[in-house]
Amino acid sequence: MSLKKYIDRIRPNFEEGGKLHAFKSVFEGFETFLYVPNETSKTGVSIHDSIDSKRIMSIVVISLLPALLFGMYNVGYQNYLAAGTLTTASFTEIFTFGMLAVLPKVIISYIVGLGIEFAWAQWKGEEIQEGYLVTGILIPLIIPVTTPIWILVIAIAFSVIFAKEIFGGTGMNIFNVALVTRAFLFFSYPQTMSGDSVWIAKNSIFGLGNTLPDGFTAATPLGQLGQNIIPTASLNDMFVGFIPGSIGETSIIAIAIGAIILLWTGIASWKIMCSVFVGGGIVAALFNIGGATDIPWYEHLILGGFAFGAVFMATDPVTSARTEIGKYIYGFIIGAMAVIIRVLNPGYPEGMMLAILLMNMFAPTIDYCVVQRNIAKRTKRTSK
Repeated sequence: MSLKKYIDRIRPNFEEGGKLHAFKSVFEGFETFLYVPNETSKTGVSIHDSIDSKRIMSIVVISLLPALLFGMYNVGYQNYLAAGTLTTASFTEIFTFGMLAVLPKVIISYIVGLGIEFAWAQWKGEEIQEGYLVTGILIPLIIPVTTPIWILVIAIAFSVIFAKEIFGGTGMNIFNVALVTRAFLFFSYPQTMSGDSVWIAKNSIFGLGNTLPDGFTAATPLGQLGQNIIPTASLNDMFVGFIPGSIGETSIIAIAIGAIILLWTGIASWKIMCSVFVGGGIVAALFNIGGATDIPWYEHLILGGFAFGAVFMATDPVTSARTEIGKYIYGFIIGAMAVIIRVLNPGYPEGMMLAILLMNMFAPTIDYCVVQRNIAKRTKRTSK
């Protein structure tokens, strides 16, 4: 018996009146994950295009894979580099160690987040939505590799419930759920999210990797900059990604591959993406002229979470501006605010998270102002 025939055979058990009808949402979630539903809408249908939320989420996940895979390798690379054994380690050893360090966080992210979504859908008798498929992979990419699992579980549960579900679920949230998770971690457990001791995996796993001293530290380039130290990493290492940092945020090449996929498929807005870089570049150049920062303006665009935030976070269609002019304004202010926070707040060298969350809050206001401006212009034309 084929899987499709088996699903059709057991479906009556999950429908109204069936002995497992309480788990209808779970059944429908698995069925639509495996197959395209054969049901059709009967009234009130307006077709916009052929893509649905499941395809959008799948494409975004695919675009994140280069950053995830490189992040796994870089986790191993930094461990072996810190131990002085990099030259004797093979690619397989380095990558496998990094994968073993990162994969548990990805698995836990999906188990906790999807578990809450499934339970919430069952409780409210609603259809399970696909929004967490992207959030589940984003969260492990924007945290240090040393983040404890139990803390991650608490942060994910908080963000899914209070930043998403209470607003109505996928498509209704005001703030980016992954960034709310990171903000919760940063403000609730700052010792696990900042400082010089959180960026390098320090314990060997199944005989792979190296066990580093408990007091071992390694500052990120932005961390060094916050201490008024010129970053020691080369421009090439910054661009390729061989620097300490959050798991998926270090490689500009990997992020650029993801950006190309998102832009080529039309999933992300190039207006927002480009505006973030323009806003950050202009403000960084102005700070350079004023002597407020010690690194070239373009290094601000490739360090920390700036590029990752511009490509994968600022372009979130749910929490970003939706009017065409509003997208330019929204992206420009995010880039400008990120650099302003970095330069003017020595205690917080990474400003991308706060900049995006701040503009998530003001995105509806930007759209409202743009729409009202257009209405006023049209009214003025018709009154002549």
